[in-house]
Amino acid sequence: MDWKEIKIYTKHENIENLSAALISAGVGGLVINDPEDIREFAAEKNSSWDYIDEELLKTATAGEAYVTVYISDDADGAAMAEAISEALSRLSSLGVEHRIESGNIREEDWANEWKKFFKPLPVGEHIIIKPSWETVNDPQGRKIIELDPENSFGTGRHFTTQLCIELMEKYIRGGDSVIDLGCGSGIIFISAMALGAGSAVGVDISPDAAKISLRNAKKNGIAMEKIRVYCGDAVAEPVLHKKICKGYDLVAANIVADVLLYMKELFAEITKPAGMLVLSGIIDDRLEEVLEAVKRQGFTLVEQKHRDIWNAAAFRKE
Repeated sequence: MDWKEIKIYTKHENIENLSAALISAGVGGLVINDPEDIREFAAEKNSSWDYIDEELLKTATAGEAYVTVYISDDADGAAMAEAISEALSRLSSLGVEHRIESGNIREEDWANEWKKFFKPLPVGEHIIIKPSWETVNDPQGRKIIELDPENSFGTGRHFTTQLCIELMEKYIRGGDSVIDLGCGSGIIFISAMALGAGSAVGVDISPDAAKISLRNAKKNGIAMEKIRVYCGDAVAEPVLHKKICKGYDLVAANIVADVLLYMKELFAEITKPAGMLVLSGIIDDRLEEVLEAVKRQGFTLVEQKHRDIWNAAAFRKE
């Protein structure tokens, strides 16, 4: 089968809105190439680890930011192309500038070419995330999590995921119960288990995410009796709400600000007294709004972390 590669170029500040619009249009997976993010990563990276080789680094940090989408060269792909076109038209009407380039790529080329971007990645002090085709020998004794890029957010390479794990590893105690709201690939609750949590629950509104996160948990050797994964809206669906409505030692949510605000009362309901709440995915412009809303639910801000335009925060329930 042939695949059509669609590259959508835009400004750094538009990447989040563009990605959200594509996902809303039904795009299952996308690749973000943002030179600003890569330049910051290159400046901060540990010298003993290479994310990409030097020549590739030079290429990746040149030019404009863009999002790449692959669609099949058949009737299903044509329908997806139409949905993407409609989403981009809506963005244009909102003043989000972009331009499109497209081409064709053979399945065997696509299946291998993108792998060069994914190398073992240390996150925080105790975790390394690696794809299945890479081997790791870490003398520091970090916990190794194997995670391949799939149709679901969360390979550990986005700042929001890293910030969430970095905070979480400071506050998880052995045997803690954890819930990951908006679990995506499962990277957050899988990391929590690797860090010593006793049990974990994952929740995502996407059926694909729920299936993929469960599969990733199995692949990483997590005992299935220690985890549960649900699909649905934990706020609006009474049956799901009842299933997850218990006190957790640590509640984590790595989502966008609007969804965090939507869930603020749920956070208060399911976090144990003196339990921890770790939130990530908050852009600078929305930070104070989210922090104040969560404090009004009975939480005390313990710590904040910031990287690029992204923020994460840890709270303790009063």
